[in-house]
Amino acid sequence: MPRYGVQLHAYCLMTNHVHLLMSPSDEQGISNTMKVVASRYAYALNKTYRRSGTIWEGRHKASAVDTDAYLLKCYRYIELNPVVADMVGRPEEYKWSSYHSNAWGDDCAWVKPHNQYLELGANKEQRCKRYRDLFTIHLSEEDLHAFRKAAHFSVPVGAQRFVEQIAQAVGRDMGYAIRGRPRKAIDSQ
Repeated sequence: MPRYGVQLHAYCLMTNHVHLLMSPSDEQGISNTMKVVASRYAYALNKTYRRSGTIWEGRHKASAVDTDAYLLKCYRYIELNPVVADMVGRPEEYKWSSYHSNAWGDDCAWVKPHNQYLELGANKEQRCKRYRDLFTIHLSEEDLHAFRKAAHFSVPVGAQRFVEQIAQAVGRDMGYAIRGRPRKAIDSQ
């Protein structure tokens, strides 16, 4: 992923979806990475199972995450997915996530710690211990709702000020939008 200017901080491969926490160095980095990942995975799967066609339901969904207040919560949301789905009892029991790298320091070439993660401690052991300690605190229902909404609607996750800054930067309101073509105005003549 360095080829596309993207760092991967957390991931979880589920049976029917994937969660990735990435930081791009430019605005096309994540889209380019996802395009390559999707096409290579489809090629490998189609070749292995002698099939053809698309695999993915649709385009990837992406949400900006407020680093200060929500980044480490996002790590937890992602790595707790198999626990919430009742696939395992604890995140360390699931081998298809970044939990082993972030919580235990296992080497993983594609996982790069975010600066916010690095601030958890002065060395690897401190960071891993403090990271594991974060998992003793449950995510609030409000946070869970925010991440689920972000995943479904591709809206930013963060403090109100952060969301307003994103809205201003992209030039539109953030939140639910009415789908489909706008209704025609009815003349009242």
